[in-house]
Amino acid sequence: MSDKKPVQAFLLDKNGGALELSYEQLDTVDRTNKILWVHFDYSSNEAIEWITNKSKIDSIAADALLTEETRPRTTVLGDSLLIALRGANLNPNSKPENMVSIRLYVSENLIITTKKRNILSISEIIDSFKNNSGPKSSSEFLIDLTYRITSRLEDIINQIEDRTDSLEESLIDSSDMQFRNEILSIRRETIIFRRYLFPQKEALNKLYNDKVSWIDEYQRIELREINDQLMRHIEELDTIRDKVILIQEELANTLSEQMNKKMYVLSLISVIFLPLTFLTGLLGINIGGIPGAKDDNAFYVFSLILVVLVTIQFYIFKRKNWI
Repeated sequence: MSDKKPVQAFLLDKNGGALELSYEQLDTVDRTNKILWVHFDYSSNEAIEWITNKSKIDSIAADALLTEETRPRTTVLGDSLLIALRGANLNPNSKPENMVSIRLYVSENLIITTKKRNILSISEIIDSFKNNSGPKSSSEFLIDLTYRITSRLEDIINQIEDRTDSLEESLIDSSDMQFRNEILSIRRETIIFRRYLFPQKEALNKLYNDKVSWIDEYQRIELREINDQLMRHIEELDTIRDKVILIQEELANTLSEQMNKKMYVLSLISVIFLPLTFLTGLLGINIGGIPGAKDDNAFYVFSLILVVLVTIQFYIFKRKNWI
């Protein structure tokens, strides 16, 4: 199964299995001792119609589930939770840092989730119902989803860290300046990830601190462990960011050093040719009285003087360790 449909609905039997429902069955199915989970594309007409007019949830929650823009947060509404989370974008031809959002309304017997782009973690939960290994309660669903979203970040952050380490080694071994684009790419990715993950950490922190009746103490501990894992990811991003800044500074120093060396060589060349240019310019003016103008050997004598002058300059520069 996947979550590409605009509406997917399931009646969880609290034993790890679920019955898939059609949109038309949502209002007629017997929900006694069951959990109804409805998963919408929030831009669909079905989502707007059912959440607004048929879900019977708080209007604040309804608006939040259908909003276009959101940031990670947790809000307690009585004995229900309104949650917004972000996960890595693992859809084809997408960049992971362009994180996908999911909005959740969770109560003891009702789960409503909305999204725009596909979320792999949701697809995996849907698939888990096939072999009766899915969540058995609303709290298990919440823990399972947050765990999958958070755990999936680990590989992505490790890949960024590997790219950073490779960049650092390449900078040491090579003077090629092709690394600037890669540095900017890594910095952009870490900034975007951190921008969403830091408020997500606060949302999960609020999630296990604020008490609702259907989340027991052990499940709060599980949520705290998930939040600790998310905090480690944020700390790793901070480490990557600091490392990239150091690499960027080293690259800037390398560029500056190379530029200084080139300017130094140009300065030496200018100093060497300055007196030669002065002499040739002086003797090249088109007026009478130029020494050697009528002597056939004057050019060779003048060239020899220039060679001697360059030799003297080279000797002086060498004695003063300028070259």
